[in-house]
Amino acid sequence: MERRSSDPADSDNLPPHSSQGSGSKRLWLAGSLVLLGAGAALAGTRSLNQNAQPGWLSRNLWGRAQPETGQEQAQSSQKQATGWGSGIPALGKDDKGAEPAPGTGTGSPILNAVDGSTEGNFIVSAVQRVGPAVVRIDASRTVRSGVPDILEDPFFRDFFGRQGLETPSSERVQEGSGSGFIIREDGLILTNAHVVEGADEVAVKLKDGRSFSGEVLGQDPVTDVAVIKIDADTLPVVPIGDSDQLLPGEWAIAIGNPLGLDNTVTVGIISATGRSSLEVGVPDKRVGFIQTDAAINPGNSGGPLLNGRGEVVGMNTAIIGDAQGLGFSIPINQAQRLANQLISKGRVQHPFLGIQMLTLTPEVANQFRETPNTGFDLNIEQGVLIAGVLENSPAESAGLKAGDVIQKVGNQPISTAQDVQDRVAESEVGEALAIEVNRSGKTLSVLVEPEEFSPQSRRS
Repeated sequence: MERRSSDPADSDNLPPHSSQGSGSKRLWLAGSLVLLGAGAALAGTRSLNQNAQPGWLSRNLWGRAQPETGQEQAQSSQKQATGWGSGIPALGKDDKGAEPAPGTGTGSPILNAVDGSTEGNFIVSAVQRVGPAVVRIDASRTVRSGVPDILEDPFFRDFFGRQGLETPSSERVQEGSGSGFIIREDGLILTNAHVVEGADEVAVKLKDGRSFSGEVLGQDPVTDVAVIKIDADTLPVVPIGDSDQLLPGEWAIAIGNPLGLDNTVTVGIISATGRSSLEVGVPDKRVGFIQTDAAINPGNSGGPLLNGRGEVVGMNTAIIGDAQGLGFSIPINQAQRLANQLISKGRVQHPFLGIQMLTLTPEVANQFRETPNTGFDLNIEQGVLIAGVLENSPAESAGLKAGDVIQKVGNQPISTAQDVQDRVAESEVGEALAIEVNRSGKTLSVLVEPEEFSPQSRRS
């Protein structure tokens, strides 16, 4: 059988097949290099080191507003005849003189006018729209080191003498910076939990140069989301997009303060969506990450990831240090839902079922069939396989068993383990959740009452 890896979600995600191997990943969270063996829990401390005017292409690719000269007209005709310059058409007006809506053109809006104008550059428009609401967060914490506990033992004090064992205690201040963005004009700011984890003081610097003392209203280490409040009003606010509608290949724009370089903008694409915490290398998190190749570096953590329309679709949180172009963001829909709980309650409740699961494919199904003594017959190749049920868990109490294949959660069809995790995360602790499973060819409906997740919930 394959290696199992625990996940703090409603279930433990298992690797889909053994070809994933057991190599380690280096994952950066706001500047802290964390060595993660496959399936290992996140370890170590994290050190902390990120104007409204919409616009779109209304000029031709070369950005010329004035009439062409005769020579230019000839060159233009030659380009059209040879096809040169027509491979990336401009997003100009259509044949009826109407401007295209953002994101609807077939051209490449990343190309800017050669005369240096920024008119029509969708990246500039997005940054001008969102940039004023992106902040720098400086956090500091006091780290104390003192006399080892064993040296405080009276026996050692009496035996060696107090004077010989005196070890002065010391204090030092750790400082670092991250990013965040304003979600409400009265000073509510969204950022990563690891940016403000254990901080004694939090300072927030706006793009306009103003600085404020920040109060952490709540933080959730399970999803790495935190909310900060500053005493200000009529602040610029980021526009929020819909991360559920993201598709691989869309433009992605990151704004933040990498390595202390404030207001840095990087561009790439959405590389993938729904990356599980296990795939990313943080099995103790409970997020279906957005993957992007927009450059993200230590200090970008907590900053926004934008789509081509300048809407926030994610919150940048991690990169894999051994690779290039592998950055990960928390979907804004999830971050916003968690932020609402942190604002109202100061904490987040995470529903927990207590199952180990993996996405079922024909290859995975064959591996289980070929493995003796699994304890169940697998006669279906689609859905999410329950590979194990934790003792004394809500799943065990409801009658779920290893070998069951989940087909629906909350009357919604699912196809991946991440789908199950998302549906359970949206449920309520203590409220019955309908789960439809296939058990040895028969369809069963089971009602499960999720408990609140805690480290003690992981019983195996």
